Amino acid sequence: MQFIDLKAQYAALKADIDAAIQQVLDHGQYIMGPEVAQLETALAARVGVGHCVTVASGTEALLIALMALDLQPGDEVITSPFTFAATAEVIALLGGVPVFVDVEPDTGLIDAGRIEAAITPRTRALMPVSLYGQVPDMDAINAIAARHGLPVIEDAAQSFGASYTMAPTPSSGMAAPQGGSPALGRPGGGRVGHSCGVSTIGCTSFFPSKPLGCYGDGGALFTDDAHLAQAAREIRVHGQSARYTHTRVGVGGRMDTIQCAVLLAKLPRLDWELQRRRELGARYHALLADVNVGLLTVREGRDSVWGQYTVTVPDRPAVQAVLKAVGIPTAVHYPRPLHQQVAYERFAPAGGCPVAEQLAQQVMSLPMSPDLGEADQDRVVAALAAAVGRRG
Repeated sequence: MQFIDLKAQYAALKADIDAAIQQVLDHGQYIMGPEVAQLETALAARVGVGHCVTVASGTEALLIALMALDLQPGDEVITSPFTFAATAEVIALLGGVPVFVDVEPDTGLIDAGRIEAAITPRTRALMPVSLYGQVPDMDAINAIAARHGLPVIEDAAQSFGASYTMAPTPSSGMAAPQGGSPALGRPGGGRVGHSCGVSTIGCTSFFPSKPLGCYGDGGALFTDDAHLAQAAREIRVHGQSARYTHTRVGVGGRMDTIQCAVLLAKLPRLDWELQRRRELGARYHALLADVNVGLLTVREGRDSVWGQYTVTVPDRPAVQAVLKAVGIPTAVHYPRPLHQQVAYERFAPAGGCPVAEQLAQQVMSLPMSPDLGEADQDRVVAALAAAVGRRG
């Protein structure tokens, strides 16, 4: 059994993907070829924002977003400790300070109720993480940001395609960078938004295992702010506003044309894949209802695209060993929160982040991909129930 069955996905799309790659090989524009702009247009329309800027990876998207906001050494960015290292890494690389706020015990998402207390005069941005495929409480986060004049960057590496119903408020509270364009608010009224389109900037990853994945590294950032979009486009090509005209400090952050072509070939199947992920997540929830595991909560007004399907278990190493013995792969996202990592422990808050610390000891991800068969899913559940037992 595959943890993520990318081979089955390729088999279903082989003719289209092969043709898309061949087209790039034929025209030979491997960097910033026409497929780049085509993909950006398609993704911006899908998310419902004015601008999409493709970049070399999800990490690069976060880095470029912070650079576009002109993060300076010593500036603080509030984020989650229960995430991949890239979230804090990009802040530290720019000389910023990641400020870790603990997470909700039943979702693993940043606890919006704790954010305001962490804001100081040095706070420059909020960077919530959409974990396991679900968007956090963006209404509360955007409202906090609006009160303090802060931009919000959604780290949506695991959640492309997820939906979020905005609360009926006049504005979602997005703010522009200081000295930049006017703040852009999104009307509420129960509007259904999409991950990457519910904050000042949304950043996602196209790593192969993501809900929308290419065949290497890739990523994108999304915004309605034309000034931020232009800054991001310049930063990704070494800060150039025109060839050999460097108007700002930048990076080599372009997404390869071939990777954009792969994603264009995958887009027609994406709606089916996202719906299939939702169905498989719901089916896991139903099958595991009486098994001695903890299930993650999907909040009302949101859905999850289950970038990973994750449960909590007691004695995780023993459970993983039982499943491995019968050929069922598992993974841990994440075994140690960032404030306990050597590279970031200097940023640990007083008292730590006890909820994130506990989750890190218990979370275990099960096989999940759109092409996971129900028979294989039944095998996973049966093996897990044998390992931990059933309630009642």
